[in-house]
Amino acid sequence: MLTVDFTRFPLAAGDRVLDLGCGAGRHAFECYRRGAQVVALDQNGEEIREVAKWFAAMKEAGEAPEGATATAMEGDALNLPFPDESFDVVIISEVMEHIPDDKGVLAEMVRVLKPGGRIAITVPRYGPEKICWTLSDAYHEVEGGHIRIYKADELLGKIRGAGLKPYGTHHAHALHSPYWWLKCAFGVGRDGEDAALPVRAYHKLLVWDIMKKPAVTRVAEQLLNPVVGKSFVAYATKPHLPRAAADDLSKAEA
Repeated sequence: MLTVDFTRFPLAAGDRVLDLGCGAGRHAFECYRRGAQVVALDQNGEEIREVAKWFAAMKEAGEAPEGATATAMEGDALNLPFPDESFDVVIISEVMEHIPDDKGVLAEMVRVLKPGGRIAITVPRYGPEKICWTLSDAYHEVEGGHIRIYKADELLGKIRGAGLKPYGTHHAHALHSPYWWLKCAFGVGRDGEDAALPVRAYHKLLVWDIMKKPAVTRVAEQLLNPVVGKSFVAYATKPHLPRAAADDLSKAEA
């Protein structure tokens, strides 16, 4: 289940991609399939080990084209272990709402992104997320949980403040908003067979949708995304420095 829309966020074979806070690796896997040179980074060592196993399995199965590479590694989003201007593309999906120093993370992403490079940022959307917080304290008052809810203008302002130029936005995963509202209403900590019947029933619907991709739910989600999409997605580029500014910077560094 991808949150980034690659029809709006073009990826070329050979692009060097950083999936920052990759989690289970869904966007990293898609970039690998598209022929990119992918680095999947997360602070969770257990998840990184699983992502590395999946990369190896994909290579063995021939799912990635020739020339594509994939590396999974542990790391700190506030202190990325890469030189300046290392990547053509940076993706950070459903991560910034967890990190107190979100401006610091943006600064690090901008540092490692090449001029002219592209960045995709996704966060929980304000309205659906606010409902979750209202229904359940346990939803966000956990270690490593969500510490803020972004309004779209606020996030775009921080993106611009970091020196990036936004070029598009959209919402995603409308069908997932009711699921989380149900989880919050009936108990976030209740999973599997212990979950309430409405939660289990809706979860089966989501699994069916993800596996089968029926036209009816695809159309329904497209219609509902602008209204109750669970995620807000923003795309931006890192501008090239004007010639005069670049010359001044070179002189200052000399």
